[in-house]
Amino acid sequence: MNESAIMDRHPMVCLRVRSERQAMDWSLALASQGIEVILDRGPGSSGWVLWLEPEDHGRALGVIRQYCRENRGWPWQRELFWPGALFHWGALLWCWLLVVVHWLAEAGSGRVEALGTMASAAFAGGEWWRLITAVGLHADVAHLAANAATGMVVFGLAMARFGAGWAMLAGLVAGAVGNWARWGVHSGPYVGLGASGMVMGGLGLLAAQMVFLLWEERRAFRQVASGVLGGVLLFVLVGLNPASDVVAHTAGFGVGLVEGVLLGRLQAGGRLGGRWDRIAGVTAIGLYAGAWVLAVAVGGAR
Repeated sequence: MNESAIMDRHPMVCLRVRSERQAMDWSLALASQGIEVILDRGPGSSGWVLWLEPEDHGRALGVIRQYCRENRGWPWQRELFWPGALFHWGALLWCWLLVVVHWLAEAGSGRVEALGTMASAAFAGGEWWRLITAVGLHADVAHLAANAATGMVVFGLAMARFGAGWAMLAGLVAGAVGNWARWGVHSGPYVGLGASGMVMGGLGLLAAQMVFLLWEERRAFRQVASGVLGGVLLFVLVGLNPASDVVAHTAGFGVGLVEGVLLGRLQAGGRLGGRWDRIAGVTAIGLYAGAWVLAVAVGGAR
């Protein structure tokens, strides 16, 4: 219904708004208080207006003022840069890889673990690749199932957000740094293994996925803070179990946070997708496969 038709029918009060989105928000707020409004294009289609009965004008202004006051901290909106996919089923391939590696380790009667676990003495002796090979090994089926189940959800989301290649490379780096951090903290000899540091790195990716937006828009602080806080609370819930490797988990999560900020920034500039994601994926596979080649070569030479 246009403006002239409305005015011919009945004298009404006009409220002008800045955008269609604001018109929709205000009309919903008014309707929730029983105030009938008509949403319409302004004169000459120059904008949007709300029409309401004259007797409702004062109450409507009060409702709108209250609505603006309650939503004052959330005015900022912008277009996001990540794909529309919510979950990437490539995470199933990662889970399948963990299963295959565990099966090979079980079939090898302890030989695979001897070559690939994060043995502190061997690492101190120069076998740096154990930082990476240990990520794919697990003590038993329960250990494997816990990491695979959590990791499938985390990396399914992270792959959809950043791309499969980048998510896997970032997670692998976070897992390796987590293993290195544990070695740096523990003074005595130990043997470590498991993908939990990598999974915590993926969680860090998701928690920090919007921090880069603060560089361009300071008003996004509350939106970003709520997302980061949610990720941190989830990390506390699943990553700080005293019976688990808290040091590796914390380091992996911290690295994931940094990676999430950097990758988000690169993605905003259009520098993550396409061939770059494929290159990142090939790099992740090459690092993991190369680490095992070194492990087998050095172990076989003994």
